[in-house]
Amino acid sequence: MRSLNMKKSYLYYSIAAIAVVGSFSSCKSKSGTSEKTGMAYNKREFGGFEVNKKFKRGPGPGLVEIEGGVFVMSGSAINVAGEELSNYNHKRETTVSSFYMDETEVSNTNWLEYLSWIRTTYPTDHEYYYNELPDTLVWRRPLSYNEPYVDNYLRHPAYQDYPVVGVTWEQAERYCAWRTDRVNELLLREKGYMTSFKDMNGGNSNSAAAATTNNSKGAFNTDVYLNGQYDDKGKRAMKDLNPSNAGNAAGAANTGGRSGATRNVRLEDGIIKQPYRLPTEAEWEYAALGLIGNTQYENINANKIYPWNGLGLSSAKRNTRGLILANFKRTKGDYMGVGGSLNDKGGLTVAVRSYMPNDFGLYNMAGNVNEWVADVYRAKTFEAADAFNPYRGNYYKDKKVADPISGKIEIDKYNRPVLTDAKAYKKQTWAEKQAAAPATATANTYADQRGFRDQANELYGEITLVTDKSRVFKGGSWDDQALWLNPATRRFLQQDESTADIGFRCAMTMLGASEIRSTGKPQFKPKAARAFKARN
Repeated sequence: MRSLNMKKSYLYYSIAAIAVVGSFSSCKSKSGTSEKTGMAYNKREFGGFEVNKKFKRGPGPGLVEIEGGVFVMSGSAINVAGEELSNYNHKRETTVSSFYMDETEVSNTNWLEYLSWIRTTYPTDHEYYYNELPDTLVWRRPLSYNEPYVDNYLRHPAYQDYPVVGVTWEQAERYCAWRTDRVNELLLREKGYMTSFKDMNGGNSNSAAAATTNNSKGAFNTDVYLNGQYDDKGKRAMKDLNPSNAGNAAGAANTGGRSGATRNVRLEDGIIKQPYRLPTEAEWEYAALGLIGNTQYENINANKIYPWNGLGLSSAKRNTRGLILANFKRTKGDYMGVGGSLNDKGGLTVAVRSYMPNDFGLYNMAGNVNEWVADVYRAKTFEAADAFNPYRGNYYKDKKVADPISGKIEIDKYNRPVLTDAKAYKKQTWAEKQAAAPATATANTYADQRGFRDQANELYGEITLVTDKSRVFKGGSWDDQALWLNPATRRFLQQDESTADIGFRCAMTMLGASEIRSTGKPQFKPKAARAFKARN
């Protein structure tokens, strides 16, 4: 039964990954009328308040859906002696929200696309390009002939589908931000909400990077656009139903000749994708285990110590019997097996789509490369962290306001918002907001939660390698033995350092209902709101 459930689960989530849209939001007004005031939505004569009654959610490119739930953080760790080990977390029942996650690790080709965009968009900014280059010198070792990988691993087509390495946690974070803007820009331009790439290039080209270069407004940034500081309306721009703007037909020439005021897409429209980001440690471990395939009627009928079932490291299926299920080092000197009958078939890394995916449809959640996660490292984070979406690393920042009257935010030379430390732990009064500084405690009192209840010096004494810049990585790699394939294991490295065995994949927050598919499952059926009718 478990095997059948696993197959069904894998097919289920593979189909979900292909689908562009997901389930409907669970709290929409079917009538298009406020059940509290009786006023109609989306009507200029009623004030122009807009509500999207047709919102459908779905993942961004490259992501699959991960339905959240409860699990025991570090529960896959097996320790017969019973003592706590430093490379495992404190065991604790934890709940993770539903989210999206990259099907594969970010590859060399994916990173080269990033570098190409930088070089095309900012051709004279050599510092920007240099700062985003991976450190290929991570392949050098004093007593190993790895020199060919220094020049070839990132750029040669033989490794184009292999995971990018030599990237710091900080570079991975910047890639996630860049990817967010490219995905949202493509969505808006292809759907006609903004000028298409083809039209931006005079109808002769569909080059996104060239279009950005030709655009006097600068590189597209999602936050700047949503703040109304990027005025570019395409042929299918959103109608502005605000009565105050009814006579403003500005931009009509750019909207296919349609009359009437238009506006930018807003967050309320449900069109803009959430930011790509690094997964939290809890999200990563939950996704790696893939217990969805072993669950029936809210019961987990078999636990796991790897992303696959069983205690073994090799396949038991007839056609692949004996093949290692992940790319790792079997012994201190065995990286790939015997010539003529290679086992995991990878001396170093292998292509990001290798071996079998787990029950969420995720590839290489054990082995190949370790993966950066968002969390700051502490030995016993989850003794103190929240039980719902636990995470350590919060450093709250706000967008710096350039003009309090218009609400415009300050942007840097790359058209990105300038961020400053959060000034308050709660919404300020209007008077406080207008003042230069709030009448509350200093910013760091509540802005930095990385050491909350868990100061490094209290745990380790005065001498320690752990700092607020120590970031967690997980998953095991081509250069690790089997111990590190367990999703519960964890190690750390400084966020500005890199190695030849650490890569990453991105995640994205899923908004709305936690249940991804409700078909065939028992549901409560609330009645629709009663329609209001005015009576004399």
